[in-house]
Amino acid sequence: MIAQNWTDVVVASLQRLWDGVASVVPSLVGALVIIIVGLVVAYVLGTLVVEKILEALKFDALLQKLGLSPYFERGGLQMKGARFVGRLVYWFVVISFLLAASDVLGLYAFSAFLKDVLFYIPNVIVAVLIMVAAVVVANFVRKVASASVMSAKLHAAHFVGSMAWWAIVIFGLLTALVQLNVAVSVINTVITGFVAMLALAGGLAFGLGGKDYAAALINRLRETTGSR
Repeated sequence: MIAQNWTDVVVASLQRLWDGVASVVPSLVGALVIIIVGLVVAYVLGTLVVEKILEALKFDALLQKLGLSPYFERGGLQMKGARFVGRLVYWFVVISFLLAASDVLGLYAFSAFLKDVLFYIPNVIVAVLIMVAAVVVANFVRKVASASVMSAKLHAAHFVGSMAWWAIVIFGLLTALVQLNVAVSVINTVITGFVAMLALAGGLAFGLGGKDYAAALINRLRETTGSR
């Protein structure tokens, strides 16, 4: 009798275990199929489509013309914009399919984490575009500022151009960090202080540099008023 009871308990336990495994196996198979399909789709879109199209359009050559390659070379890196965009598309698709597989398996906490990563990728893209635009604009402004100072036959043309370049690049870097939600409150304070510093410096430069001219205008106005 006791042996029969033990046998029933073992059989019931094994039955429950089998039922649990049988209920999980379809989800595991489905998740595995989703991941495999996602890897194939990501490879096709990222490597065979986006990267090849950008290479055909000579995207890297365009970035070199914009003057971005020297900054990568200084850091010992090779500028491969087409591959970077292709890898970005690849991981975006992979994470999207992983999110679907996680939902199939009921891993909702992991799904929430993947959603945060997925929604963060556009911020990275925008931050990269901001930095590229900042460097391009900074290079252009540096040339214009240096040429203007040299045409006015003033000294420190290179210094003025470098100052303009660094001001724009730092502003672009801070804006990119805000886009990435990195210490937003601190960076906003820094940007506000930076703009106030430029305004104060401009006001002081205009006031100190133009005080003689302003005094001459006031004296001329007084003479004109007195003559009347």
